[in-house]
Amino acid sequence: MSAGYPFAAIVGQPQLKTALLLCAVDPGIGGVLIRGDKGTAKSTAARGLTQVVPPIARIAGCAFNCAPGQPAAACEVCSAGQEAVRDAEIPFVTLPLGATEDRVLGTLDLQKALQGAQRAFQPGLLAAAHRGVLYIDEVNLLADHLVDVLLDVAAMGVNSVQREGLSVTHPARITLIGTMNLEEGDLRPQLLDRFGLMVEVAAPQDKTVRAEVVRRRISYEADVAAFAAQWQASQHGLREQVATAQQLLPQVQLDDAMLELISHLCCEFEVASLRADIVMHKTARAIAALQGRRQVTPDDIRAAAQLVLPHRRRRKPFDQTGMDQDKLDDLVEQARSEQPPSHSEGSAGQPPEAARDDEPSVEQEGANEEGGDHAQTFAVAAAAPARKISVEAPPALGQALAGRRSALPDARRGSALRAVPDANPERLAVGATLRSAAVRGALADDAPADGRLRVTSADLHRQVRSGKSANLIVFVVDASGSMAAQRRMEAVKGAVLSLLTDAYQRRDQLAVIAFRGERAEVLLEPTRSVDLAEQGLRELPTGGRTPLPHALQLAAQLLERSTQEAPPLLVILSDGRANVGLPGDAQDPWRQTLEAAGQLAQRGTPALVLDTETGYLRLGRATQLADALGAPCLTLEQLTGDALALTVRAQLGA
Repeated sequence: MSAGYPFAAIVGQPQLKTALLLCAVDPGIGGVLIRGDKGTAKSTAARGLTQVVPPIARIAGCAFNCAPGQPAAACEVCSAGQEAVRDAEIPFVTLPLGATEDRVLGTLDLQKALQGAQRAFQPGLLAAAHRGVLYIDEVNLLADHLVDVLLDVAAMGVNSVQREGLSVTHPARITLIGTMNLEEGDLRPQLLDRFGLMVEVAAPQDKTVRAEVVRRRISYEADVAAFAAQWQASQHGLREQVATAQQLLPQVQLDDAMLELISHLCCEFEVASLRADIVMHKTARAIAALQGRRQVTPDDIRAAAQLVLPHRRRRKPFDQTGMDQDKLDDLVEQARSEQPPSHSEGSAGQPPEAARDDEPSVEQEGANEEGGDHAQTFAVAAAAPARKISVEAPPALGQALAGRRSALPDARRGSALRAVPDANPERLAVGATLRSAAVRGALADDAPADGRLRVTSADLHRQVRSGKSANLIVFVVDASGSMAAQRRMEAVKGAVLSLLTDAYQRRDQLAVIAFRGERAEVLLEPTRSVDLAEQGLRELPTGGRTPLPHALQLAAQLLERSTQEAPPLLVILSDGRANVGLPGDAQDPWRQTLEAAGQLAQRGTPALVLDTETGYLRLGRATQLADALGAPCLTLEQLTGDALALTVRAQLGA
């Protein structure tokens, strides 16, 4: 057995441990997504699962983890009839975030190819994880091209490789376990739905529990063997419980009444994916088997719903995950009392036509007009679809954070496009290199008699990949008194929400700077969590004066210390009426604003100015600011008025 931290020794986290055990009982559930803060035993629990899962039968030397009697067509060991079967721990394979597609899928066996043998397949991580666990730490940071691979394999349970002259298909039935911190952004909806279960974990707030966590961890680090021996009996008990549940699972019955309850819950909680119904069915049966029962009860359905439905209720960015526990209890109680569940009139128990508050008819300008210090917090108007903003990446860029906005002409990671000759390749195209050597060797008069290939620098080829990079989008939001009209500020927040939705879909990093009163402040350091940005903007108070120069200065400093290599995008929402200068500088605030904008333009920072000025008397300061930045200037109406693409050219290095 592995020498990791014992699964049974994890303090608390009952829902997390239950979800992992259920996937061990029935791998068909589809795996677990574990979300939570740093240091909450996410990785420890995932790695400890293999210690309490009964061993599986494996054939010695098999790289595909074939089940005895079910050899993969590409497996030379099993096809040769070498049936040296042994019991072994289930595979636990970690997928690194920086893995290449070849390493995950498998590729041409270079060693055999250089020896002049037939084209042979070298299995990848998916083959190694077959019948076991594929673990991804910080799964929300996984590059899109690897996510696409996982989606295909998770759907089919088979890995198909068509590359380098190879055509190979092998089973890849994996239990997918991923961990993530919401501060780094959310998952793509398609991959989120592939996780059968989801668990939210948090650090315990009870000092006694926290002390016990520290006590056990220190004891483990002091003497790993002694600590493992202390928990050996508990580990054995869990392993026996899982083995018994696996044997009992085929006998567990789920009657039509329970199936109707499952479908009713999915409808009541507005879950679109039919996969939720199927996974709830499997999970409820696994819960009953784990508890040694042959019949599924309403309580099993309720426990399954808490693991299966929360992450599938989110339909749009900023929709919060989670469930109404009282509503769930009421629906299950109805089923328990054998009363037919009644269809509610609305998802939240509201009548179909709820009364809506009348919108204000007059803008409230007075209290928050320019120069006032009184602050108010306005709501957010409904977000309309924003223009699609793209930022052109410079040709030399190749190490940017994976995303979907800026096309990279020659990415380090992504889908392979072609191979080009290169005597000193940074990324070797193995197949093209070997084909070149084979053709050259066949035509040469001095070809080796033993048939082996000789590769020279003239044969080397570089692989060209296509990819997309994320961008760092810095929102600079005017929250001063000159922006304090209620409908105007609601529209500004709604416009930012539209841009945040676009940033969410394109996997961008975000930062938010707000300015009001005497200074600007960074509300949100660069992050991939659009939820944090949206929450900060919703709670942003408005009022006071307009320190626009300080906001531009903060934006420049933030970009300087950013490690993001993709081109940034500065989005400024303001009417441009600067009236507070930099601390200790007696210059005119508007002159300082234009100077700061000019410095940003000299750095080649792509920018977009959204003019929020309204009314009959307009100073046009936002347009002048855009000219100084060398940036487009749009009004809020123009931002959402059509679906034309808006391209901001990155002049980095110009």
